[in-house]
Amino acid sequence: MEPYPITFAVDYPDRALNRLSTFFRLFAAIPIWVILALLGNALTALWLPTMLMILFRKKYPRWWFDFGLEMRRFQNRVFAYLLLMDDRYPSTDEHQSVRLDYVYPDAERDLNRFLPLIKWLLILPHAIVLLVLYIGVWIAAIIAWFAILFTGRYPRGIFDYVEGTLRWSSRVQGYAFGLVTDRYPPFSFD
Repeated sequence: MEPYPITFAVDYPDRALNRLSTFFRLFAAIPIWVILALLGNALTALWLPTMLMILFRKKYPRWWFDFGLEMRRFQNRVFAYLLLMDDRYPSTDEHQSVRLDYVYPDAERDLNRFLPLIKWLLILPHAIVLLVLYIGVWIAAIIAWFAILFTGRYPRGIFDYVEGTLRWSSRVQGYAFGLVTDRYPPFSFD
């Protein structure tokens, strides 16, 4: 079986993390969170035109794809920072330790023109599972916060859980809202 067309990974910080920036992370993240919130509407605004373009023209303009991918990469860098997975401030243009990639689809060949109309409905089972997993992610982030403050390290098992949840979420977002594949996302951390 060929690999899923959406990949996500975060480099494990195999080094001592900055305890001071970890302690004040929520406050330090406010400026970048505001930028992300202001730009977040762009992803929402991009979904409808992309869906209509696939539906009526069987096209996915490359620059729309590239813009959506870069926005989701930025979004994931901010989330990785907030979840303490990286202590470097999220860049608005450099990829840093977070890697998210989509395979550019050939809309004529790879995408069903009518499927974007119901993808939001098809992901409801994922949404329910991800809701539960994200509750665990926030608990894990609190535990990691204490671990980093006392040891300077992010516990590997917690890191893998948070990374797996973000990977799962990225696949669901790419499928339902990025419209980059018609392959249903796996119910998996891997």
